[in-house]
Amino acid sequence: MTTDTTEPVTSMPVQNGQLPSIDGLRDQFPLSTKMTRRIAQQREQIRDIINGRDSRMLVVVGPCSLHERRSAIEYAERLASLSQQVDDQLLLVMRAYVEKPRTTVGWKGLVYDPFLDGSDDMASGLEISRALMIELLERGVPLANELLNPMVAGYFSDLLAWGAIGARTTESQIHRELVSGLPFPTGFKNGTDGAFGAACDAIGASANAHRYFGISDAGVPAMLTTLGNPDTHMVLRGGRSGPNYDEQSIALARSALEQAGYLPSIMVDCSHGNSLKDPARQPSVFDDVIRQRLLGEKSLHSVMIESHLEEGKQSISSDMRYGVSVTDGCLGWENTAALLLKAADRLRAAG
Repeated sequence: MTTDTTEPVTSMPVQNGQLPSIDGLRDQFPLSTKMTRRIAQQREQIRDIINGRDSRMLVVVGPCSLHERRSAIEYAERLASLSQQVDDQLLLVMRAYVEKPRTTVGWKGLVYDPFLDGSDDMASGLEISRALMIELLERGVPLANELLNPMVAGYFSDLLAWGAIGARTTESQIHRELVSGLPFPTGFKNGTDGAFGAACDAIGASANAHRYFGISDAGVPAMLTTLGNPDTHMVLRGGRSGPNYDEQSIALARSALEQAGYLPSIMVDCSHGNSLKDPARQPSVFDDVIRQRLLGEKSLHSVMIESHLEEGKQSISSDMRYGVSVTDGCLGWENTAALLLKAADRLRAAG
């Protein structure tokens, strides 16, 4: 008889690196009292829209991900200027996504790999991301971000006006607990299969109070207590079976929310499955949402658009084009501005 003495193989981090606490990073890159008040006002405006108290539409628009400071700031400046032209009909919020979910592997976002070279300098990523978000806020635009890693959320939660939980994490209990304590409205995307059930369940779970294991703002393990977040809604992003922004899909989503006892508040993500992953299809999705809205579909309060200074996307390399996404393909600025101006005119004309 032989004895197998082979040790079990375990996967362990090659290197551990010290990261700042949430309190430490906020002290390093603080918000002014004026900016804190402005963010509170932005959040309240979004709450009013998704809860039907403000007749405008919420438009979360911007780069699929932030990867470079100069182009992000230029985009924010253009968006702030455009906002002044459409603000009576559309509340524009800039996507400031610094984390990216990956189907398998790939660049995980500015907060993970800020130098786009595989060095994964996350301490610098936290600093660069927070500093950039503050610069964007100083341009006058509200900010949105997807909450991917719960440990990262607190580093930026004081800066955001709106948040998203992605299709892959809507079913996660940890993310539902996280949302229950967020101080801003948040959208739950439908699952990757296109079904609405997980998003409905998430809305109900996050509206309740929770106690759960987490990390305190001081950076130590803690039992976290939340009161519940009443300002959540559903985001339709299509799925493996195809788009779900058509009238029948909207009616089914509205019915699912109403049957669960929730206010029917729906955002349509014009990208992902709804555009069949072709950024050039986003305008037709958006136009159809406006059409349904004008026909009286009051549950359609908001849309999301992936947009950058230039069309398309590119691979990370030593010779990248300015203002082009390095993750999902985006609509270019000229088409984005024309789309939003046209939508504002259509809504304005309808009274």
